[in-house]
Amino acid sequence: MPKNQALFERAQQVIPGGVNSPVRAFRAVGGTPRFIERGAGAYIFDAEGRRYIDYIGSWGPMILGHGHPAVLEAVHSAVDEGLSFGAPTLREIELAEEIIKLVPSIEQIRLVSSGTEATMSAIRLARGATGRSAFIKFEGCYHGHADALLVKAGSGLATFGHPTSAGVPAEVVQHTLVLEYNNVAQLEEAFSLHGPELACVIIEPIAGNMNFVRASLPFMIRLRELCSQHGALLVFDEVMTGFRVGLHSAQGHYAGLIPGFKPDISVFGKVIGGGMPLAAFGASRAIMANLAPLGGVYQAGTLSGNPVATACGLATLRELQKPGFFEALAARTRTLVEGLEAIAAENGVPFSADSQGGMFGFFLLPELPQNYGRVMTTDQPRFNRFFHAMLDAGVYLAPALYEAGFVSAAHSQADIAATLDAARQALR
Repeated sequence: MPKNQALFERAQQVIPGGVNSPVRAFRAVGGTPRFIERGAGAYIFDAEGRRYIDYIGSWGPMILGHGHPAVLEAVHSAVDEGLSFGAPTLREIELAEEIIKLVPSIEQIRLVSSGTEATMSAIRLARGATGRSAFIKFEGCYHGHADALLVKAGSGLATFGHPTSAGVPAEVVQHTLVLEYNNVAQLEEAFSLHGPELACVIIEPIAGNMNFVRASLPFMIRLRELCSQHGALLVFDEVMTGFRVGLHSAQGHYAGLIPGFKPDISVFGKVIGGGMPLAAFGASRAIMANLAPLGGVYQAGTLSGNPVATACGLATLRELQKPGFFEALAARTRTLVEGLEAIAAENGVPFSADSQGGMFGFFLLPELPQNYGRVMTTDQPRFNRFFHAMLDAGVYLAPALYEAGFVSAAHSQADIAATLDAARQALR
């Protein structure tokens, strides 16, 4: 029996579904998950010794590639000093200062251990700061697995959401309103109906959990206007896009297109931990003053600001600020995306793709979708065939059509060329 298969069968005996996060089980695409033993640069190696060009990068954090020397040196040094103290450390301050320096909308930040924890805390903070209970999220945007966020749309705008997970009582999501991404008219109607009740709107500015779908400029402009008019806080979930789509994150991209634009609360994860469990949420000093120990909004965590994780994240963020880093990363990502589009066109395959910085997505659709409903009309069987053909050729893409992909600084032109060569066969 192949080793990956044997490990998967063994895992299923002691771990539900054999995995510790559902998408890893390959249920969406079929087949056997690859059990990864190590990573190096742009590559990961499975239990059978097979090498893959990695376009998942631990779902985004590995922007420098696996095993970057500066990151490893920082982590090893931190480990020698101690794994956890449950007390303040200098690096917590340094990491907070680094993030605040690069994100003008933030004056103070709170470090936590996961994206789910950060988004959950950001919504609690928004509710505490406004004294309101309701909030808006968008279909297809994933903000972690906190109960109030596992929601599907209600029957209409006058109703709030319904749970999408067993174990989430209906009353827990009664204040969560789910709207269609990029639908300005629906957004306006929702504020007209519920404006005085809304504590916040939470959004992925470039959604990475319905593949890669960016918020349109008219939608983002109107969203900011409506939040300001109605006293609701705009929460940017940049767990995935933060320091991945640009040095100043997705909000920096939109600020360059919309004069004066900024969110009220920002959530970060993935890249700021460099591959270790670390996330954060931040806002103005006035909003953050609502947090304990200063205010009445409680949030705490034993491993928050972990000294090894902060060392890893700080080393990563410092590498990103080297001259030309994002220009080179974005150019490499565009080469991949444009190459895939050209190959699909040569083969008469409906195909569209987009990218920003080191994040990309593609769809087996003739034009880029603007919302989750359109994303789900893509050709699932064809995607599954494409995924397995690429995997067999040594290219590791996300094992689901609704997940974005990631290019790292370690990906070479030769890696991109090899990926495109594999795609020429897979898209026939």
